[in-house]
Amino acid sequence: MSGFRLPSLARTFAIGAALLAALLQPAAAQAPWPNKPIRLVVPYTPAGGTDILGRLLARRLSEVLGVPLVVENRPGSDGSIGTDVVAKAAPDGYTLLIDGTSQAYNVAFGKKLPYDPVRDLAPIAQTANQQVLLVVNANLPVTTVKELVEYGKAHPDKLNYGASSNANALPMELLKVLTGVQIAHVPYRGSGPMLNDLLSGQVQLAMSGAAAPLPHVRAGKLRVLGIGDSQRSPTLPEFPTLAEAGIAGFQTLQWSGMFAPAGTPQPIIDRLNREVNAILRDPAFRKQMTDAGFDAVQGENTPEQWRAHIAAEVAKWSGIVKRVGLKAE
Repeated sequence: MSGFRLPSLARTFAIGAALLAALLQPAAAQAPWPNKPIRLVVPYTPAGGTDILGRLLARRLSEVLGVPLVVENRPGSDGSIGTDVVAKAAPDGYTLLIDGTSQAYNVAFGKKLPYDPVRDLAPIAQTANQQVLLVVNANLPVTTVKELVEYGKAHPDKLNYGASSNANALPMELLKVLTGVQIAHVPYRGSGPMLNDLLSGQVQLAMSGAAAPLPHVRAGKLRVLGIGDSQRSPTLPEFPTLAEAGIAGFQTLQWSGMFAPAGTPQPIIDRLNREVNAILRDPAFRKQMTDAGFDAVQGENTPEQWRAHIAAEVAKWSGIVKRVGLKAE
């Protein structure tokens, strides 16, 4: 006698029910985002401008998202090591990147990258602009750009500048071209070591985003000769622009923002964009940023605008790299 068999209709129903349950199980098991800690990668050493801003944002995003944002420093190779970590991470909203100017500079330099910044990263929002300061050791006998140029031409072998990345070296190389002053480049692996040598006088000057050197400027250990933007900063109105100081044609500004791995679901990108913009509009947070040397982004700030801004900066600095002749290190 053959084994018991379900009638055809009943068997079909049972199979259909099993398939439906299998299809619905992953959706039911998937918890809403976010439900665990989020990693925010800073592709530089601690205490630099990007790290300072990243930690400010991480604290506020943790509050509004309801999960910890863990800052992870992954420095090296002008930000490309940490960026590669994010580019290759799972696109699930649990690994994010904060970076900025180097995203354009690395492409402008023609640097060989292990990722494609357009294909492999999804822009979330721009977060801040940061003034670029021309700073000198307070013991250097110059108080203006004019005096620096005169000193440099009178002492052609005595000036050197520190730079923690090509993104900081390029503005100084442009300054050298525009002034005709010879200043040797001393590369560093992070803002911290560079600042230590600038404070001790091992190097005499630097072009740096404002956040890292500003406490030492306020302490009287470093002196600002000018800022790189084309107009005075509302955050740092006491410092003249380099154009005011007589360096015609000089304009540079550092900027930063957030990214996720390409393929991250659009609802997650949109949620992060909304939360970041809400934080940037908060007066208390804006004051924190101002005190740290940043200008918060204002107005409409979409992922598409962030991508377009980066593309425009790549085009601008690609032309300057050709003019200056600086090579990626």
